[in-house]
Amino acid sequence: MEMKKDNRTEFEKMEAGEMFWNSDEKIGELKKHARRLADRFNVTTEDESELRLSILKELFGDCDDDIFIKPPFHCDYGFHIHVGKNFFANFQCVMLDAAPITIGDNCLMGPQTCLYTVNHPMDSKTRVANYVYGKPITIGDNVWFGGNCVVLPGVTIGNNVVVGAGSVVTKDVPDNAVVVGNPAKIIRYTE
Repeated sequence: MEMKKDNRTEFEKMEAGEMFWNSDEKIGELKKHARRLADRFNVTTEDESELRLSILKELFGDCDDDIFIKPPFHCDYGFHIHVGKNFFANFQCVMLDAAPITIGDNCLMGPQTCLYTVNHPMDSKTRVANYVYGKPITIGDNVWFGGNCVVLPGVTIGNNVVVGAGSVVTKDVPDNAVVVGNPAKIIRYTE
């Protein structure tokens, strides 16, 4: 039986949520564009709120006018990031968006909150050849992350969730849960 050749671009594979070659020229150009915008954002001052907003609107897939991110901020592509109303991220926020990151309304992120949609294969030969894949992260409304939190690929976090400082969220979190630890575990529910 003859194998069918995959003629899709690496970008098309990325958008389909499949393994793609991270060293592809178009992938590299998309990252450079996002990093240029993030670099511009990261040198703004507190007095340049309109400039900050215009850069974020150009960088992100979509966001509302009441978004506030304290520089520095870093991402891979930007266009995969979709942020709801009244969003705040403190210093050193990182969103590696090889797949969509969707964040609901009224979300607060403590310093050094990191959202990683990109993952590397377990097979070392494929990993060394620089193939990666992304799994989306979805965060509901009214979620609060303490400082130094990490959310891993493919995780969905429900509404009204509190993620304690230093937590690593490795699996889905239901509505109204308070999670802490590495890996994050539910310790109670909010009222």
